[in-house]
Amino acid sequence: MMRQGWPVARAGMRVGLLGGSFDPAHEGHVLLTRQALRRLRLDRVWWLVSPGNPLKQAGPAPMAARLAAARRLMRHPRVEITDVEARLGSRYTARSLALLQSRYPGVRFVWLMGADNLASLHEWRNWEGIMGRVPVAVFARPGSGLRARRAKAAQRFAAARLPGRDAPVLAGRSPPAWAYIAMPLCDASSTRLRARGLWQGSDVPSPEETGGAMPPVSAKS
Repeated sequence: MMRQGWPVARAGMRVGLLGGSFDPAHEGHVLLTRQALRRLRLDRVWWLVSPGNPLKQAGPAPMAARLAAARRLMRHPRVEITDVEARLGSRYTARSLALLQSRYPGVRFVWLMGADNLASLHEWRNWEGIMGRVPVAVFARPGSGLRARRAKAAQRFAAARLPGRDAPVLAGRSPPAWAYIAMPLCDASSTRLRARGLWQGSDVPSPEETGGAMPPVSAKS
């Protein structure tokens, strides 16, 4: 549910946040989202479609195109596709989290990420602040498991790690708290979709074009 462009959440709700450029969104995002809803027992998941990734030199496709494509792909009554970071005027996760917590007091946010992002989390601005602000759920990604477990962030916060079987209680834990969660692997990649010419920032590739990696949509995460 949205109100004047903002997602709605009440105090006490458990809301997962999946950030990224979504340039484009793909089946991997969908799979992670569905796993997060079930494994973490979340009330909602919000996709935070970023104005741009500060770690990437090239800018993404226009926001409107990425939002529209993501909404065609991810259809679930408890998932909202949002431009919240643009509305907040933020491109950095740590600042976005602080602003969201101020705007939604009492909501139990959980940051969702793939294992590939945990491996490079130490390159993010104020990455320790991210870990210290909300619980973090790290989901398995192809080829990233070992790198993630050896990552600087994983070592720095080793004492705050919960076993994957405790994922249902993660949202209620005080940060820092994080868990590595195994799940069926999906090798879908925004980078590969762009490289194959299946995303120019306006059209959604069909399931036939992507080898069935996406559910049926009118033409594109």
